Amino acid sequence: MSDLLHECKSDRRDFVRGIGLVAASLMGVAATAQTASHRRPPTGRLPSAFGAIKQVNAGVLSIGYVEMGPMSGPAVLLFHGWPYDIHAFAEVAPALATQGYRVIVPHLRGYGSTTFRSAATPRTAQQAALAADGIALMDALGIKQAIVAGFDWGARTADIMAVLWPERCRALVSVSGYLIGSQAANAKPLPPGAEYQWWYQFYFATDRGKAGYAANTHDFNRLIWQLASPKWAFDDATYNRSAASFTNPDHVAIVIHNYRWRMGLAEGEAQYDAAEARLAASPPVTVPAITMEGDANGAPHPDPSQYRARFTGPYDHRLITGGVGHNLPQEAPAAFAQAVHDVAKMTG
Repeated sequence: MSDLLHECKSDRRDFVRGIGLVAASLMGVAATAQTASHRRPPTGRLPSAFGAIKQVNAGVLSIGYVEMGPMSGPAVLLFHGWPYDIHAFAEVAPALATQGYRVIVPHLRGYGSTTFRSAATPRTAQQAALAADGIALMDALGIKQAIVAGFDWGARTADIMAVLWPERCRALVSVSGYLIGSQAANAKPLPPGAEYQWWYQFYFATDRGKAGYAANTHDFNRLIWQLASPKWAFDDATYNRSAASFTNPDHVAIVIHNYRWRMGLAEGEAQYDAAEARLAASPPVTVPAITMEGDANGAPHPDPSQYRARFTGPYDHRLITGGVGHNLPQEAPAAFAQAVHDVAKMTG
């Protein structure tokens, strides 16, 4: 979920109707203003599943991903967060594909079919490592430049890619804005209410928390879904489809390291020291960017006013109303797809 540094204070239609809504939105028929309203999806029929998962060797990983749309189309990389998976984009990806984009949705390290190529590789998950995975995936797929977009861990990954490799990132869509942090900044205490929201991070800092997460991953992550999106009436089938990705053999190690590293309780890898030093200075995002927030996000997240100055290129912020929580792409797919389409136009 969102970085400690920054914490302070739709009827689910069937797949065909959902894609129709998104496509109409992208054509400008459905309004998606900054405060566009989105009805909550009811429990019930799921959108169609993605096709076969592809695998590609990329850096230290064998990355599992889905790909849609024409190979010659503008590339879009969609990154999920914790505790979610590629199905957060089950409606966004095909909608963008129908508009001519080449859409790639990878499982992050520790999720789904993404595995480490060597048993000797440390099972680490500091922020720079996840961003490097994104660049390695682009290299492996022969993608020189892409729009990068995501939420939660995925937003941070996209943010970092845009900052460290702006020549590779055509534009950015980031839910909850600027999520780049540092261990030094995260060491500073927050007001009690903000610390309270990070209960799971402190839990993960203990041996009991690591053992508890390993023993109760399915139920633990369902609780996070409920807390992070309190007005989203997702059903068992929707959750279980994503929960299957948590059975990855490295999942627990990756999650625990990610949160412990943030608090300075776990070492990172030396190869990322220089990148982390740059990120600790909170460098600006210079590529065209759209940031988004749901009006019912129950997870820790910064106020947009806190990060506006970090975006120095063409920029827009959108508040998505109607009870939209933390998993914005899955809860409001039309708005997310529209943002990707609009940020592409911002590149000129």
